[in-house]
Amino acid sequence: MVELSDLYSERILEIAGNQPRPGRLVPADASARRVSRVCGSLIEVDVRVEDGIITAYGHDVQACALGQTSAAIVAAHVTGVSTSEFRRVRAEMTAMLKADGPPPAGERWVDLKYLEPVRDYRPRHASTLLVFDAVCDALDQLDARPA
Repeated sequence: MVELSDLYSERILEIAGNQPRPGRLVPADASARRVSRVCGSLIEVDVRVEDGIITAYGHDVQACALGQTSAAIVAAHVTGVSTSEFRRVRAEMTAMLKADGPPPAGERWVDLKYLEPVRDYRPRHASTLLVFDAVCDALDQLDARPA
């Protein structure tokens, strides 16, 4: 069994401690808020999307080191990503944690591999996936708007 302290590798703590702090994005095309019921981690995200590409991103994060690490990696790399690529990365992260899948593919997402040990600690899946779920919630809002 994985101990909780085993999840917080030096690299996880480094990413979480040196994360970009983009703040909230005003104006945003869409915003979403997610809270983990298990640990209380919270994230609010804002996105701007043009022609299927995420052109701007902002967030406010109040989460454990795992949630902060996920959010930091997303904040550093999400701008310029297509909405379909982001949805793919979310699906790959979910599969990595819940179905023993490999870490997400693509050079810009390589640091997500450091979160792979979380798969063995189910109570931390929700906080690790929080940013991915919130961004996809915001993208869903945009998809639901009339053309």
